[in-house]
Amino acid sequence: MRRCLALASLGRGRVSPNPMVGCVVVRDGVIISEGYHQQFGHNHAERNALFRLDEARGATLYVSLEPCSHHGHTPPCADLVVERGVRRVVCCNDDPNPLVDGGGFRKLEAAGIEVVRHVLEAEGRELNRRFFTFMEKRRPYVILKWAESRDGYMAPSADGGYWISTQRQNRINHRWRTEEAAILVGSGTYLRDHPSLTPRHYLGPSPLPVVLDRRSRLAGVPSHWLHLHSSTVGETLHELYVRRVQSVIVEGGSLVLDAFIASGLYDEVRVLRGSGDLGGGLKAPAIPPVEPGRLIIVEP
Repeated sequence: MRRCLALASLGRGRVSPNPMVGCVVVRDGVIISEGYHQQFGHNHAERNALFRLDEARGATLYVSLEPCSHHGHTPPCADLVVERGVRRVVCCNDDPNPLVDGGGFRKLEAAGIEVVRHVLEAEGRELNRRFFTFMEKRRPYVILKWAESRDGYMAPSADGGYWISTQRQNRINHRWRTEEAAILVGSGTYLRDHPSLTPRHYLGPSPLPVVLDRRSRLAGVPSHWLHLHSSTVGETLHELYVRRVQSVIVEGGSLVLDAFIASGLYDEVRVLRGSGDLGGGLKAPAIPPVEPGRLIIVEP
């Protein structure tokens, strides 16, 4: 199962809003095939693993998420597992998607396949925490991110550019962008900085740029951006949920970050901390309460 989870992680940033899934097929104690979900809309992990085999009679199939039981972009994986003659299925996590929700296991068991569930369940939920948050809380997984000086300021008092992050921190930040479905800023940041919000310093998919324009003061927002006029944080997250945006990095500015912190509707906090002091200016948010392991501070 650890191999399944390692394979699943290779799909990070490329399969949303689907979960990352890995699959390993074993016969007589030997791995005879493996696969993972590589791209949204393409084959699921089980199909990629089983299609490499002529047959899988008597084999055990390890998979990190319950095999799907419905027609989506591909036919049900549970049906293929049955057709290929798999004897036993060992699974990490149940699928909370209402279109599955135990249906995959029921198909397997009805065909006489032994099913073992909840193996390394906590590790699987951690890997797919964005997917489980989206399905169970009906909102995107929310990451709050900002850069601050060593003495806790986001920008100087006077107008003008000031670069807090180092090149190394920028690369880390842009890698983070490739791993999430969307990136959100407020109208003030959009007007002041004209950000591109792309991962230009790291190779990978670009998140959907979102600008929150509660007072409807923006014009000419690029067509590939999502331009929202939501008045509260909950409404914003609902609009993203309806659009199947599974995760979002909130990059500010300070009013937007403060609104998310006040709402309590966030899951992680990430801070890029600079090496220099500003001595005053726009104060960075105080780091809010967050679950263990959900705070990342990147020093220079």
